[in-house]
Amino acid sequence: MTTKPSPCRLRRNGLRNLLRSLSRRHTRPAALNLAADTAKWLGLEVKKYLPESENSATVEFVARCKIGGRAHRLHEISRFVREDGRWYYLDGEFPASG
Repeated sequence: MTTKPSPCRLRRNGLRNLLRSLSRRHTRPAALNLAADTAKWLGLEVKKYLPESENSATVEFVARCKIGGRAHRLHEISRFVREDGRWYYLDGEFPASG
């Protein structure tokens, strides 16, 4: 008899796979410890998408979560590159709150 994984485990595995698939092989972390992630993610809003060329783009987003009952907001401007037909996260910056 096999046991189905819990929704929490599925979410963590899905997030781990997503993060690994978006990371370029030479910049990808060897391991991601998402078991320690206590955040309850509430939403992701894409504020802006700017294609810079056929193989590069910038995405500005705001992610919201709660940790220990306190609300948090992550605002990032991320750069992506396309290699061999796949998009990869390159880097990002955190704009100053205004």
